[in-house]
Amino acid sequence: MAATDKAKVQRAAQHKDRPGTECKAPTGQFQPIVNIATCEGKADCLAVCPYDVFEIGQVSDDEFRGQNFLTRIKMRIHGRKTARTPRADACRACGLCVVACPERAISLVAVAQGRSV
Repeated sequence: MAATDKAKVQRAAQHKDRPGTECKAPTGQFQPIVNIATCEGKADCLAVCPYDVFEIGQVSDDEFRGQNFLTRIKMRIHGRKTARTPRADACRACGLCVVACPERAISLVAVAQGRSV
């Protein structure tokens, strides 16, 4: 388990709007989706995820060009950082990342049904 900030984990775990199945879903059934236009790369998702699903990376040039003018300005201010999910297949649908994200840039999607929870 990779969660590094116990205080953030506790706050997220007690959040009334926490989605998901409280880390009880089999891996591969849910996937966290990051909205790069909203994410500022603050890494709260890294701090609370017990399954090491996230990493912080750079917004690619193609992704950057695909954003509107105001979003590109915001991205530059935040160093063009965003959360990535290279290990999304390890997600067990805690929902901790969803409620810990200060920008509300993460949603959980049921993979088989393709619907947000």
